[in-house]
Amino acid sequence: MHRRHFLAAGASLLATPHILRAAQGGDFELMEHLKPKEVRVKKKYGFQPGQLVVVLASYHLYHMQDERNAVRYGVAIGQEGLNFSGRATIDRKVEWPSWRPTQEMIERNPAYAKYEDGMPGGPNNPLGSRAMYLYQNGRDTLFRIHGTTAPQSIGTPSSNGCIRMANWHIEQLYEQVPLGTEVIVVSGRE
Repeated sequence: MHRRHFLAAGASLLATPHILRAAQGGDFELMEHLKPKEVRVKKKYGFQPGQLVVVLASYHLYHMQDERNAVRYGVAIGQEGLNFSGRATIDRKVEWPSWRPTQEMIERNPAYAKYEDGMPGGPNNPLGSRAMYLYQNGRDTLFRIHGTTAPQSIGTPSSNGCIRMANWHIEQLYEQVPLGTEVIVVSGRE
């Protein structure tokens, strides 16, 4: 990606109109440190252009534009002990995805049993407006990077392990991230 394209893409991401935010998430506004921002990343980490890097400890997802520059987004992560970590690829992307809780989710929260046959996609679906499915070695990990009906959860450990983004942010990222994109999830406490 050329620097000019990076700057143009970053500017469009950061200039999401207030009316769009209001239409998709009410009047809720993210805290400043969780809003999309262009940032520099230390070269020593060796991240590659196009990769998505999630740092659990800081509740951030970085979309690498080149080896040193990224667009940083605030995310919600899994509750203690439920997070994915390691490397995966995005092998499936869906607009307005359906949702079906895993058996483990139903065991943790029996109220989810009413959705064991699934919930169709739409504005009340907990996966929000977009979902990117994480795979390892061709197998679905059951972890996702997805939107949310609860943007106030961004910056908290509140999911069942998936990485949540505000709908207006996942929609922007979804358009920029091709299938096969590598995702790296680290604790950030090292």
